[in-house]
Amino acid sequence: MQSKARTAGVAGLFLTILASAGNPALEAPSATGHPARIRFEVRAAPGLLDGPASGRLLVAVGRTPSPEPREGIGTTGRDAAPLLGRDVTALGPGDRVVLDRNSALFPLAQLGDLPPGDYWIQAVLRTNRDLLLTGAPGNLLSAPVAAHLDPERSSTVRLTLDRRLPEESLPPDTEWLRFVKWRSEALSTFWGRPMYLRAGIVLPRGWADEPERRYPLLITIGGFGTRFTSVQEAMREGHPFREAWLADDAPRFIRLQLDGAGPLGDPYQVDSDNHGPCGQALVKELIPEIESRFRGLGTPESRVLTGGSTGGWVSLALQVLYPEFFGGCWSGYPDPPDFRALQLVDIYRHTNAFVNEWGFERPCAREVNGDTRFTMRHETQLENVLGDGDSFVRSGGQWGSWNAAYSPRGRDGLPLPIWDPRTGRLDPAVADAWARHDLRRHLETRWAQSGPALRGKIRIWMGDADTYFLDGAVRLFDGFLKGVHPPADARIEFSPGQPHGWEPRTWKQLLAEMAAVTGSPR
Repeated sequence: MQSKARTAGVAGLFLTILASAGNPALEAPSATGHPARIRFEVRAAPGLLDGPASGRLLVAVGRTPSPEPREGIGTTGRDAAPLLGRDVTALGPGDRVVLDRNSALFPLAQLGDLPPGDYWIQAVLRTNRDLLLTGAPGNLLSAPVAAHLDPERSSTVRLTLDRRLPEESLPPDTEWLRFVKWRSEALSTFWGRPMYLRAGIVLPRGWADEPERRYPLLITIGGFGTRFTSVQEAMREGHPFREAWLADDAPRFIRLQLDGAGPLGDPYQVDSDNHGPCGQALVKELIPEIESRFRGLGTPESRVLTGGSTGGWVSLALQVLYPEFFGGCWSGYPDPPDFRALQLVDIYRHTNAFVNEWGFERPCAREVNGDTRFTMRHETQLENVLGDGDSFVRSGGQWGSWNAAYSPRGRDGLPLPIWDPRTGRLDPAVADAWARHDLRRHLETRWAQSGPALRGKIRIWMGDADTYFLDGAVRLFDGFLKGVHPPADARIEFSPGQPHGWEPRTWKQLLAEMAAVTGSPR
C-alpha cells in the first residue's frame, strides 16, 4: 500500500465498437436533474495500429493540459478528475468507440453531474499485457483536447489515439547504479510467454576498486507499485539515503530494489494462483543471479529485507515464508499481516466491505484527527473504472492487486473477487481461500517449525493513527507473536498519533542495525 493519489462479464457495461451516436432520447436525468448528453468518441489515427487492438480504454477529464489529464488517473477524492472506462475488443482502422452515460464512471455518480466548464480531455488505451500500468510501454494515447462541457447541452468530444508509448529500455548504468531485466523461467512457464523480473541495483563504496570483495545483500521493496527505477531518486544528490550509503563510516551492502509492477498490478513478490510463482522466482532465480553478478556473499545471514507499506508487508512476508533464506526484516507500516483487520474489514466475520455492521459507509482512509478521507466504496468505484469488465479485479490498483495475490483463480482464468464490485458483499468461500496468505494464520499452524528460524528476525514499526487503518492488523499480529513458544523475540513498535509513513529511524541507523546482523564491515 501507499498514499493512494483496481474480463469477467459485469452485466450490461461492456464497450461496443460503435459507428453511430447513442439516442439522446434515452438519456436518464442525473441526481441534479441534468440530462447526460455528453459523449466521447475515440478512434485510432491512420497507420497507428499494427493490427486489431484490445484493452481498457480510459478517458480522463482534466482541468489543464499540463500535466496531462492521464497523469491524474488513479487519484482518489471527490475532487478527483472525472474518469470514464470501458473495454475495447479488436479496435481497427475506422472504428469509433463511444464512452457516455453507460460507461463506468468515477468519482461522479452520473455523467450528468459533471459541472459545466472548460476541460481538457485525453484518452488512453491500455494494451500492455505484462505491465498493468497507464504509462506502460506500447499503450496508446491521444493528445489532450480542449472542450467546454455542459450536461444540459448535447456535445461530442472527438479524440484520436495518435501516440504509442515507447518500448521499454533500461536506464543507463551510472557509477553507483545498475539495472537488470532477467527472464524468469518459472514465470514464463506460468504465463506461457516470456516474462521478466526487473531490478535496480545500488553498489557499495569501493565496489569497483575491490574486485575480490563480497557483500551482504539489502533487499528493498517500495510502497504500492514502486518501480525498480526508484533507486535513481534514492541516489540523487542530497537524498538522505545517498548520504547514508556513501558516508565514510557506512557499512557496505549491495542494494537490490524489487519491481512493483506486473500483469495484474503489484505482484507482492509471493507465490499466488494469479500472479504466479513470484516468490520462487525471487529466491531461486533473481537473488542468486544478483549475488553472482554483483559479488554477494550468498548466505542466509547476509540477506536482509526492508520496506514500507506494501514493502513492509512484502519484507515481512518473505521473511515469514522463507525463514531460513533471509537473515532479518525491517518492516515499516505494513499492509495487513492478519486478515481479521484488512483495514477495517474482518474478512472471516464481516458480510460487506462497503458498509459496517451498523449500516454506515466503511472508511478506507482517514486524517490523523479521525476524519474520513475516502470510503471503501469510493476507492472500489475508482478501480471498477480502471479494471476490465468494469471490475476492480483487473484494475491494477490496490484492491485489485491484493485480490490477485490472495484469491484463487476462477474458471475464466481471472482472480475470484473477494467482494462484489457493486455491492461490496463478501464471498465467504473466497475469504476462506485468502487465509493461506494470512501471515498470522500461516505462523499459527507452523510456529513449531518456523519459530526457531524466525527468532529475533522480525522488526515492525507502525503509527497508531495509520492513514489506512493498518495499525489494527499489526496489533493483532503483535498479540499473536507475544504468545508464541518458543518466543519470537520480535520488535514491534507503535507511535501515538502518527499516520502512514512514520519512520522512527534514519537510513544511517537502519544500516547500522542491519550491519550488526550481517557482520557487514565498513
